[in-house]
Amino acid sequence: MDTNSVSPLPPMEEAMDRVSEKSPPGTPNGIEMPPPPDEKRYEEDPDNAWNCCSWCEYLLIVILSTILLVGVLVLTLFWVMFYRDGFAWSESPKQQFNLHPILMIAGFVTLSGFSILIYRLCRCVKHIYVKLIHMFFHAVAIPCIALGFLSVFDSHEALQKVNFYSLHSWLGFVTMGMFVLQFVIGFFSFLVMLCCENKTYSCRSAMVPIHASLGLANFWLAIATSVTGLIEKERETVNEAGVSSENKLIEHYITSAIGVTLIFIGIIVTFAVRRSNAPASAKVYVTERI
Repeated sequence: MDTNSVSPLPPMEEAMDRVSEKSPPGTPNGIEMPPPPDEKRYEEDPDNAWNCCSWCEYLLIVILSTILLVGVLVLTLFWVMFYRDGFAWSESPKQQFNLHPILMIAGFVTLSGFSILIYRLCRCVKHIYVKLIHMFFHAVAIPCIALGFLSVFDSHEALQKVNFYSLHSWLGFVTMGMFVLQFVIGFFSFLVMLCCENKTYSCRSAMVPIHASLGLANFWLAIATSVTGLIEKERETVNEAGVSSENKLIEHYITSAIGVTLIFIGIIVTFAVRRSNAPASAKVYVTERI
């Protein structure tokens, strides 16, 4: 027999070699293995190279979404301060209620919108830092949402109004519950479980699409809740005494502008998340995303 000749692997062994090459970096048989060839850093993958149009689209999304997310909060502040007698945590139920739209839009729309966009579009820093920034924006949104809920609850109690009777209040309750659930699941799945990175790989990779889809659904639910709240408030304003018809007309245009801006925010955030050539979806491997 020629000792220099190499016999080919049997079909079963060859198939096992293919499986082991594609497996995630872990410890099969207790042996640490190097990352497979497919597992490159995002910036090292030549398939992710962008042309001029892709960069222009990326910059347009970032600039437009920033303007809309900040603009809707500024527009809400303008509406409350100049047409709703301002806001304050005081003995005035009306002024205390006015904290509700400001804090809820700040928490559910502005901060959550930036959190989603930063996680999806930011590739200039390490991914663990992107996760921490994503969590930070959501963590800052929590006190805004809590105070916004308390402000409307206390004002209704002072005015002896019934709580949780309208579609707006029901949608808001569901939105808050889903937000808290998403935050807890995301915190434990994608941060705490990193202490056992290899052992929790399968669980985290399975949770990525679920967490992303529920997060986007929660964002749209927050927008729907905000729009129904504007409609409810506008109906009350029509029958409000002591307000001139001219001021009512201007206030109607302002609340309509807030509602339209919210819809545009939902569209552009969805577009940024689901766009096929976005930085986070142009062949980004699941091991880099989790």
